Amino acid sequence: MSKIIKCLSYNIHKGFSTSNRRYLLSEIRHAIRDADADLVFLQEVLGRHDKHENKHSHWPKESQFEFLADQIWPHYAYGKNASYQHGHHGNAILSKQAFSEWHNKDVSKWQFSQRGILHGVIADSIYVYCVHLGLFGLERNYQYKKLLQFIERSCPKDAPLIIAGDFNDWQGKLDKKLQSQLNISDVHHQHTGKLALSFPAILPIFPMDRMYTRGFSVLHAEVLNQGHWQRLSDHCALYSELTLD
Repeated sequence: MSKIIKCLSYNIHKGFSTSNRRYLLSEIRHAIRDADADLVFLQEVLGRHDKHENKHSHWPKESQFEFLADQIWPHYAYGKNASYQHGHHGNAILSKQAFSEWHNKDVSKWQFSQRGILHGVIADSIYVYCVHLGLFGLERNYQYKKLLQFIERSCPKDAPLIIAGDFNDWQGKLDKKLQSQLNISDVHHQHTGKLALSFPAILPIFPMDRMYTRGFSVLHAEVLNQGHWQRLSDHCALYSELTLD
């Protein structure tokens, strides 16, 4: 992996615009390509959806994460979280470097809100976690505890660590607890002094999306909320440039 590690985290809203009227996966692929990240953490990615495939003539033959990865990110992992009769969706991590291992952990509290944490190890040394927590406070607190347990069991205490995704923690109640419990730092707060405002994309006022690290220095962090980024999803993407300490 390059000396500077570029990371992108993005809830792609299953490839549709905020109103669900426009299918924009090709535009999303162009946007994340332009960001040229080494690691891409994606939430709300469709692994399969038979109804959409039959309705949209330009629906990709492969899964959304494979379509987005294309030839830019030869290595990818997908964690199926929500399954239904006509398909499934979950989290994905795209990487320019190989995974030495990866797996998905179910952290669903309720059947109607299926959630998971996708974990991988990149280049045998960097531990990465893609997160999409629930909409309800009780649910998020349960998943926060599961996240702590999962990381404590799967990641050495001195290993470089990146946790990114949609935390749905708009009030910031989990932020300080996560940072103190795991000895991690929010990259946007490190760089700008405040949490990233990422939702809704058209006028971001809530800090829904986060990127936390341990064992890295932050060179740059920004919310991608200008131009086409405002219409590609209901969330803004987060971007950062890191170096290993």
